[in-house]
Amino acid sequence: MTARLEIVEPPELGRPRGYANGVLVPAGRRLLLVAGQIGWNGEQKLVSADFAAQFSQALANVLAVVRQAGGMPADVARLTVFVLDKGEYAAARAELGRRWHELMGRHYPAMSLVEVRGLLEPGAKVEIEATAAVP
Repeated sequence: MTARLEIVEPPELGRPRGYANGVLVPAGRRLLLVAGQIGWNGEQKLVSADFAAQFSQALANVLAVVRQAGGMPADVARLTVFVLDKGEYAAARAELGRRWHELMGRHYPAMSLVEVRGLLEPGAKVEIEATAAVP
């Protein structure tokens, strides 16, 4: 069994909520770079116009790539979440938290949230890219 990812939390930064400040990848892991995933299904159709539903599907799509490479949710080291409206993200936080726990459990990688003017796919409200360290 390979070593787990190590969470790095400098005390002077305070305790983060819902993310890690840093994640250290142990030797012997392979880095997997996951392209931005949106909330669409296998037919490449958006699952809903609802922000939380799109977020959940986008994260599930990220995890499908991670699993295909031999990893699991706990192997995700970093996520970048691109949203059209950070207010919509903030308004959905409780529901996003519930859906997060269904998919990721209590694992929180290093994360960034970026508000963007647009995404490539019409109707997409969120896109998630990831870096995972798979055994």
